[in-house]
Amino acid sequence: MDATNLSRLPIGQFNQIGIVVRDLHAAMAQYVEQLGLRPWSVYTFASPPVQEMTYRGKPASFKIRVAFAMLGPLQVELIEPITGPTIYDEFFAKQPEGGLHHIGIWVPNLAAAVAQARAQGTDVIQSGRGYGVGGDGGFAYLDTEPKLGVIYELIELPGERRPPDEVFAK
Repeated sequence: MDATNLSRLPIGQFNQIGIVVRDLHAAMAQYVEQLGLRPWSVYTFASPPVQEMTYRGKPASFKIRVAFAMLGPLQVELIEPITGPTIYDEFFAKQPEGGLHHIGIWVPNLAAAVAQARAQGTDVIQSGRGYGVGGDGGFAYLDTEPKLGVIYELIELPGERRPPDEVFAK
């Protein structure tokens, strides 16, 4: 990245849209029925295996269920919060039925991307590291909604993702 871009958020292209839902299985069924979007790989994100979880700048322990499916080159993520507090709970307080929550960007180095965002004046509002088989992989949600109208998530994909809890393809 050249020096002229150091003050910008570390965003290359959009890779994911994140949608917060009340009932993960009902939402997956609707996406299959309405869009034919399948299969869904379902994961539980909690500690363990996720390490170094934060919420609003403090160590945290939360549990969410997520489902991923590909829509062309774009990953669709459905998120059902289980325990918190989380930024998803905050979202439900504003939008009780859920909906579009964030746009995700895959980055090669999460720590460097977060440092760049912080240098630009953007805080991390929720994060987690270590969800991959080798303890790698991480995510950081940025406080971009006030200025950009949506939350951006920086995602460092793990070298090897653990097997899904289930695959939903009905």
